[in-house]
Amino acid sequence: MEQLQIKNLTVGFSPDKFLIKEINLELRSGDFVALVGQNGVGKSTLIRTVCGLHAPLGGEILLDETSISKYSANELAKKIAVVLTGKPESLNLSVIELIALGRHPHTGWLGVLNNADKKIIERALSQMEINYIATKKLFELSDGQLQKVMIARALAQDTDLIILDEPTSHLDLKNKIEVLELLNKISKSGKGILISTHEIQLAAQVCNQCWCVDFSKPLLKGPPLEMIDSGVIHEYLHLPDKLQII
Repeated sequence: MEQLQIKNLTVGFSPDKFLIKEINLELRSGDFVALVGQNGVGKSTLIRTVCGLHAPLGGEILLDETSISKYSANELAKKIAVVLTGKPESLNLSVIELIALGRHPHTGWLGVLNNADKKIIERALSQMEINYIATKKLFELSDGQLQKVMIARALAQDTDLIILDEPTSHLDLKNKIEVLELLNKISKSGKGILISTHEIQLAAQVCNQCWCVDFSKPLLKGPPLEMIDSGVIHEYLHLPDKLQII
């Protein structure tokens, strides 16, 4: 069954300033989807719209066959975990304190963690392979470590769907590869994952679906390697034909 269904969705800032029009997409359990396109084409706006952070201009977004408009903010946070660009407001938190915030939709305002919550937090630490920095403060971390912590916080929400906006931006090659491989492993456990990315070469190695957007063109979807071989990626990203992506 589809976790996420997008029906005739139009995103943008006003009816005469839409970015992507009449999108129809599905994301199933275990899918690892790369959303690719040039800067400014609307990838982040689409991400924020799907997460309920930006109002759509038209169409419908369904989670488990229910419109996201029917969910309260807390209910939606139990369905979708989101990792946006930018650092946490406070870097004085410890790693484990930040990850524990992912349990907030389940614990309420008091934030009292029971044994089940603590096990989920420990599992998130292990899944992102960051147990060794659990007690460090966020300001002590490298960019790669901090990004893994942000993803671990999303894992601690224990949702079936995780959406990430440019999760490998500003990381060195080693950390880009590590983050994408860890996300791939998580998707294989049954979670649906959607990322916006410019890392076409790397994403094509781990993602099973690609959603490709370009200005004033219909969104195209398909397996990444097929879209590269067919020339769609080159056309939509305006790459020279002689450039070999893989």
